[in-house]
This record gives sequence, C-alpha cells and structure tokens, in this order.
Amino acid sequence: MMGNLLKIENMQYSLENLNNSVQKWKSSSDGKYLLTYPTVYIINDKKRGSNFEVYVGETADIRNRTRQHLNVDRKMKPFWDDFSISNNSSMYVIGHELFNKSLTLDIENRLMQYLLSVDNVSRVHNSRTNQQNEYFTSDKLDDIFSDIWKALNRKNKSLFPIESIIKDSAIFKASPFHKLTQEQINAKEEILDKIKESVISNEEGQLIVVEGEAGSGKTVLMSTLLYEIGKYNLDLDRNIDIHLLVNHNEHVSIYNQIVTKLGISTKANDIVSRPTRFINSHSTNEKVDVVIVDEAHLLLTQGKQSYQGKNHLNDLLERAKVVVIVFDLKQVLKTEQIWELDKLNYYFDSAKIKNNHIRLKNQMRINGDEATVNWIRNLVDNQKISNIPYDNKGYEIKIFDTPNELKKAINDKSQNTDSGISRMLATFDWQYKEKSPENEDYWRVKIGDWSMPWNYQLKVSRKQKNLPWLEQNQSIDEIGSTYTIQGLDLNVAGVIIGPSVKYRDGRIIFDEKSSANKKATQRRTLEDGSKHYFSEMLLKNELNVLLTRGVNGLYIYAVDDQLREVLKKASKGDKNG
Repeated sequence: MMGNLLKIENMQYSLENLNNSVQKWKSSSDGKYLLTYPTVYIINDKKRGSNFEVYVGETADIRNRTRQHLNVDRKMKPFWDDFSISNNSSMYVIGHELFNKSLTLDIENRLMQYLLSVDNVSRVHNSRTNQQNEYFTSDKLDDIFSDIWKALNRKNKSLFPIESIIKDSAIFKASPFHKLTQEQINAKEEILDKIKESVISNEEGQLIVVEGEAGSGKTVLMSTLLYEIGKYNLDLDRNIDIHLLVNHNEHVSIYNQIVTKLGISTKANDIVSRPTRFINSHSTNEKVDVVIVDEAHLLLTQGKQSYQGKNHLNDLLERAKVVVIVFDLKQVLKTEQIWELDKLNYYFDSAKIKNNHIRLKNQMRINGDEATVNWIRNLVDNQKISNIPYDNKGYEIKIFDTPNELKKAINDKSQNTDSGISRMLATFDWQYKEKSPENEDYWRVKIGDWSMPWNYQLKVSRKQKNLPWLEQNQSIDEIGSTYTIQGLDLNVAGVIIGPSVKYRDGRIIFDEKSSANKKATQRRTLEDGSKHYFSEMLLKNELNVLLTRGVNGLYIYAVDDQLREVLKKASKGDKNG
C-alpha cells in the first residue's frame, strides 16, 4: 500500500450485526474511517454453489444507510428482502483515510465494473453510474482501488478474483462502467438528448452516425448507451423498447451476460441479437424505439441465403424510430459488406443535415506513444514501412525470424498473469472451412514444416464453450483470424502476416491470389449490374484489424521474405522505404 490506512470490515448482513460492529468501531482508534468518513460497501448473497448476487453502494453514514436498506428498501424491491432474510448474505464496509465523496463514487463505479466481470456473480444490483472528473485525490484512485481489491481478494477469492482475471474478460472490456473520456461523455449526452427528443415527439426515421477508427472507444460508448437507456428509460414514464445488434456470436454472448447481470432484461435474447435475426423477427408495422448497431460497417448491403433483403440498414430504419450506428470503413471485411459510394453518402449526408453525425477521434486501445500509433497507421494506410520508434510508454513492436519464435514469445507473455491475454492471429491466407478436412486432423496455418490449427477446432470444456474464443484456454494453441478477433483486444497480438501481403518496390502490396479469404477476393455485383473486385481494399482492412488488436504490444512474423527483411531493418533503425 501507499502508507495510507485502508480498513475493510465484513459482517453478516443484519441490523444486530451492524450495531455490534458499530460498538466495536467506536472503541477502535481507526474506527472513524468507517463511522464518520464516507465509505463504500458491498452487500452480497451467496446463492447455490459459488453464485453471488451483489449490491454496491457508497454513503456518508453507513449506519443510517443500512437501516434504510433493511427497513424501507426491502418493502419496495424484492432483492432487498432476499438480502435481509438470507443466511448467506454479508456486507463488506470499506473505509480509507483519503476517502471523500468524489473518490468513493469512483471506487463504487469501478467495483461495479469489476463485479460485473466476475463469473461467479449472476446479478449486480446498482444505481446509475456516477463517474467523477478531477478532484483532490483523483490521482490516487488507481493505487487505492488496487489495494482495496487485493484486500477483498484475501477475504473471498470466489467473489473477488485477482485483477488480471477480471481485466482479461471480454465483459470487462465491454462494460458500461468504464470511466468515459470527455469526448465519449459529450457524444453520449448528445445521443441521449437526440433519442429522447425523437421518442417524446414520436419522430421516425432518425439515423445517428458515430464514426471512429479501431480503438476509439466506440464499443464502450454503445454499451453505456444500452445500459442507461435500457435501465432508466431516458427518465421517461414508459418503457423504451431498445435493441443492440452485433455482428459476431461472441459479442452476442458478451452483451447477453451484461444485460442479464445488470437486470436490463430477463430475456437478454430479446434485446441483443445479430442484425438478420432482428430483421426477420420484427415487422415494419410496429417499430421499436431504438436500435443500436455496433460495428455497423459490417452490415450486409446485399442479400444472402439467411437474409432475403438488399440492405440491412434500410431494413433497420424501417423497423426502428431511431437507429444509432458506429462506423469505420477501414474495418469492412467482405464484399457483401461493401458500401456503394452514393448509398453511403446518402446516409451520411442525411445524418449531417440533422446534425446527427458524431466523430470519435481519440485512440484508446493502443497503449503507446503517438509515434507508435502513427507507425502502424503509416504501414496500413500508406503501405510504407518507416523505422520502428522507441516508445516511452513501453509499447512493444517486435519482428521475428520464424513463426516458432513468435509462438514462443506469445506463450511466454500468456504465462504472466499480470500481462493479460496474448494470442496468435494470422491473415486469412490458409484454407479454413466449417467441415473438417479429409486427410488431416485440423485446418492449419502452415509455414514450411511449422503449423498451428486455425481457431475453433481444439477441444473446449463445457464451462468455457460460451466464452469468446480468446478467453478459452485452448486458444493459446490455435490461431485467430479477423472474424474471430474483430471488436476485441489482446495484451500482445502475435500476428502472422501471410503471403497475401508482400513488399515490392518500396511499398506493401496485396496479392489476392495468395489469399484464402474468398469473401474478400470474390467479385461483387453492384446495383447498376456492373461487377467489381474490392480485394485490395478488403485485404488492407484485414491487415488493419489484426495490427490494431494489441493493447501493449504487437509481435510480427511476415511470410514474404522481402517484407520480413524490411521489417527487421526497421526494428534496428536502418533507413528504408
């Protein structure tokens, strides 16, 4: 600890036990930190097995607040009655000599964020998020919270697992309790105001566009909007019919857990789904209030077997009064998602006319210097390789001579629990199909004598089956693709750049003949009947997604000899293209 006094008491949850504890605190030299200072408290009820329901709160008077919960609140909300009569409920009261109102609000908010991410917590009962700006002890928040969580972990490891486990979870990364930047707060308030105006005036056909590149905080913003609208109904005296649409099954699972744990809905599948499922199950005659679309650049713009329409976004606008989409053209991956310019301009222009176009410019995922971010952007956007800069924040860009050396480095990173999850990824340059291969055990990424299975092939335990691929234990021995990792992040991303990405005449080029990604290299028929290839743009987007997954590091092996050599020279600071 930092030399500041931290005090945590745990007691059976009842007025009698509270009164007994208060008498003990009164006679203790440091009892004032629980009696007269602001405190944070966690009420928990252990259900079957190691399953918990929790409530997190903060107060300036723990005695009166507890009496209110046990005497008044239990008459209004059933869960308070459950807490009060359960033999397995207890309360942790947390005091600290530096606690003030603002700091306890931030501690409360972060405790909700952490507990939402705990596997053993099935429900988090809580109030509205209330993050604070700067205040006297705000610079000590991270250290004080870490001390609190470690002390709680020593008392109950099932309810308070180590921090690295929490931070590795996909729920944590998509949690609505993240402290928003001022840019995100401004965007959130603007969007909520526009939605509220539309709902009150019963206006239809509103499209709100949020643009931002990878790592700009779009997902957390969407999660926060879902939580605040779904939980508090815009402070209107009616239920708001809200839906969140995501494009990957992993994301459906993540948000279903968030919706269920926070009590936004008892039927999470009614709120969270993939776009085609929502369109097929909702009529144009009874419009829902709000649809939020994460990664809307992945919406389909032509029909396919499961989707008989011609344009996902059109169909959504016909089924919702307000549609909020987050958009990044640099993350479109398939020809069926290509946006024809006139259609794209139509949507964007209509949003701009109504002042419904919002941009997120800050880069939040890559924990590195601006020079590091610019190096990655220069490689992808301009197809140029400059010297790899020294990063003062410790972000690592490393180039490897062999895929085996890259795999060993990623394995080493994964064994350090403080580092978070690190995994192998690759461009889609090796065959992978739903059906198992005939003459081999798995579909594999093969380079010379070295190989590793593609994702979703090794045996996974029943308990981990519904987790995102990167959280499954066996995924350390598999290789993920753009379709597996998009929208998620890693501590260190180990990227194999396959033969579809080459270096020739001083720049990176894309070779569609070396790609196995048919969804990116096949021809697309446009509305005017003309047929076009978009493989160069889509393969560039594929590389963009992979190279922007690492929070603290990017490890690269390139199959193309010339590309590998120029990357190695760049890592040594040699002059090159």
